[in-house]
Amino acid sequence: MIPSLKNDATEYQSRDEWLTLNSHNKTIIQWSFAIFAVGFAIWHVATNLLINESPLWQNTIHFAGFAVLASVIYPSKFLGRPNLFLDLAYGFLAAWAACWVAASESRIYEDTLALTGQAWQFNVFDWTAGCVLVVATIDFSKRVSGWVIPILIILSVSYILFLGEHLPGVFRAASLPLDDVLFRTIYNDEGLFGILANISSSNIALFMIFGGFLVVSGASDFVIEVSKVVAGRIRGGAAFVAVISSALTGTISGSAVANTASTGVITIPLMKSNGFRGQFSAGVEAAASTGGQLMPPIMGAGAFVMASYTAIPYSTIVSVSIIPAFLYFLSVAFVVRIEAVKHRVGEGIDMSVSRAKILAGALTFIVPLAFMIGLLMSGVTPSFAASTSIAVLIIVSWLSWFLGQATGMIELQTNVMNIKRIVEACLVGMRSGVLTAILLVSIGVINNAIVTSGIGNGFSLMIAQWSQGSPIVAIALIALASLVLGMGLPVTASYIILAILCAPALAGILADTIIIEKLMVGLTDPMQSALFMLVESPHIAKVATGMSLQEASSLMADVPFEVAMTMRPMLIDAEAMMGFLLVAHLIIFWLSQDSNVTPPVCLAAFTAAGIAKSPPMATGFQSWKAAKGLYIVPLLFAYTPLVNGSLLEILQIGFFALFGIYATNALIARFAEGPMTNWYWPTLVAGIVLSFWPLDLMLNMLGAVSVLMVIIHSHRSNLAIIYSH
Repeated sequence: MIPSLKNDATEYQSRDEWLTLNSHNKTIIQWSFAIFAVGFAIWHVATNLLINESPLWQNTIHFAGFAVLASVIYPSKFLGRPNLFLDLAYGFLAAWAACWVAASESRIYEDTLALTGQAWQFNVFDWTAGCVLVVATIDFSKRVSGWVIPILIILSVSYILFLGEHLPGVFRAASLPLDDVLFRTIYNDEGLFGILANISSSNIALFMIFGGFLVVSGASDFVIEVSKVVAGRIRGGAAFVAVISSALTGTISGSAVANTASTGVITIPLMKSNGFRGQFSAGVEAAASTGGQLMPPIMGAGAFVMASYTAIPYSTIVSVSIIPAFLYFLSVAFVVRIEAVKHRVGEGIDMSVSRAKILAGALTFIVPLAFMIGLLMSGVTPSFAASTSIAVLIIVSWLSWFLGQATGMIELQTNVMNIKRIVEACLVGMRSGVLTAILLVSIGVINNAIVTSGIGNGFSLMIAQWSQGSPIVAIALIALASLVLGMGLPVTASYIILAILCAPALAGILADTIIIEKLMVGLTDPMQSALFMLVESPHIAKVATGMSLQEASSLMADVPFEVAMTMRPMLIDAEAMMGFLLVAHLIIFWLSQDSNVTPPVCLAAFTAAGIAKSPPMATGFQSWKAAKGLYIVPLLFAYTPLVNGSLLEILQIGFFALFGIYATNALIARFAEGPMTNWYWPTLVAGIVLSFWPLDLMLNMLGAVSVLMVIIHSHRSNLAIIYSH
C-alpha cells in the first residue's frame, strides 16, 4: 500500500467521511498523489542541479506543488464536512495562479510598458491570479499553523494600503495604490516568490527530502541504539539517551515537535521505567528536542534564512554553532544528572542494545551525513550537498546489501533503498516540507510590507530607545517578543519576523560597544570626531581626548538613531559589523526557540506531555527549566567572543561556561551532587560569575575551582547520607 501523506497513516482510515468514494477510487487517488509527490520531490533535486530555471519559475512551481499537497493534507470543511474535489480544485486554482504570475512577468514588465508607457498594468487574469494567491496564502497558512500568520498578512497588506497613514510617529507610512501593492507583493524580491520562497525551494525542501531518506533507511533506530551505547552505563542513562538521541535526530528533522514525536515515543517510556517522574521525562525530551533545531548542520530552516539575510556563508554559520549547541545539550544533561542524584533514580533498567539495528543503520546514517557535512564545510551550495548526499545514501544502502550478501549478515540487508523505500522517503520528505514551504511563501507578504513601508526602522528605533543602548535590555525585549510571537507561530516564522524587525537594532547596539571603547581612548582622527558634533551631550568636548566608560555610554545613548546608523560604518570596519550582524541573528534564532518549551503555549512540551500522559502545563514549566541554555548561550553571544573569537578563545569560553551552567542548574534545583548547605550558595554564585567572565583565565579558573569544590564536597556528603541509611 502506498504510504499516506499524513503523519499518522490511520488518520485517513479513521475519517471515511472525508471521501464519499469507494475503496477503488480511494486507491487510485492514493496512487495519484504518491506519484505526484515523488515526481515533485525528484523535480526539487533536478531543478537545483540540472534544470536551468529562473528563480521566479522555480519558486512558483515550488509553491504550486505544495499548494496542491496542502489542499489534501490539510483539508478544509465545506458545508460542515471535508470535500476532496473542492479542496483539489482550490489547490489547482492556487497552482494555476502561481504559474500565471511567472508566465506573465515579461509581458507585465515589457509589453505593457511599450504599449501604454505605464508599468505593471494588470489585465483581468493578472488581477484574478494575484488575488487568488493572496487569499491562498492566508488560507493555507491558517490551515498549517493557525490564525496568527493570516492575521499578520491581513494587517501587513492593510498597513501599506491604508492603515499606515493613520498611525502616529515612527509607524506612520504612506498609503499605496492597490495595483502597486499587488505588484510589489508578487514580484518584489522580498515578496511572495522572492528571497524566502527561494530559501525553501533551493535548500529546505531538499534537506527535508534528505531527512526522509535518513528516516526510512533506519536512522531513527540507529540513533536510539547508539545513544544507549553511550549512556547505558551512566546513572540516569535513559534520560541521557533522550538528550543524545534528540541531538542526533536534530540533524535529520530540524523540527522540535517532529523530534519529540519521533524519539519521545521511545525515550519517555524508557525514562519513566527508569524511575524518572512523568513530567520530568516529558520536559527533558521536549528541551532536548528543541536543541535539535540548534544542532548543525541543518538547524531547522534557520541557518538557510540566516545565510540569505546576512550574506554570511552557510558553512560559517554552521561552524560557529557547534560549540553553542554542545553547551545547550550539556546544560540539559546537567539537569538530568542532578535529578537522578537528587531522587536516587536512574539505575536498574535493562539498556540492552540491538546490534542488528546499529549495523542496519550505521552506514546509511554516518556516511551520507559525514559526506554532507564535508561538502558544506568545503563551501559548496547546500542544495548540491543535500542532493548528492541523497545519492550517496542510496548507493551506500546497496553497498551494505551486497556486503551483507557476501558476509551472510542479515542486518546489513534490511535497509536497502529499493524503489518502494525511495517512494516512501520522498513522501516523508514532501509531507515534512509542506508547513515550511507554505509559511515561507506566505511570510513573503509580511516581509514585503515591512520593507516597502520601512516599519522595520521604526521597530529598530523603538528597541534602541527602550534599551538605552544596553544589550541585555535589548535581548530581554526580543525574548519577550519572541515568546509572544511563538504562542501562535512556528519557530522559523517567529525567527524570520523578529530578524527582519530587530536584528539591525541589536547588531547596532552590540557594535556600539566598539565605539564606546574607542571613545574611552579618544578619537584622534578629526573626521571621526566630527561625527559627534551634531550630538547634544555634555561629553562632546572629550571625544578627542578620551572619557570614562559611564561618559562614553551616556554619549552613545544620546546619539540619534539615524545618526548612529550613519556613524557605525565609518567607525567600525565592515568585517566586524558583519560579525555583529551574525551575533544578532544567532541571538534572535536561539531566543525564538523558547516558544517550544515556554508556557502557556509550548508545542514540543505539549507533544511530550501527551506521550508521557503528564499534566501539559506542568510539563511546560519543567521543559522551560531544562532548556535554560536558550537564555544563557545568547548572553554569551552578546558579551563574549563565542562567535567571532579565535578557536582558542571559543574553546576557553565554552569550557569554563560548562561550570557556570552546572552551577546555575544546581542553584535552580537547590541540589548539586547532594543537598545544598549554606556555604554552597555564595560559592556557586561566585563560580557562575567567574566562570562566565569573558577571557580572563585566572578568574575562569577560580570560578571552575569554586564549582568543583561544591561538586566534590556535596558528592561526598551525599554518599555519607546514603551509607548511613
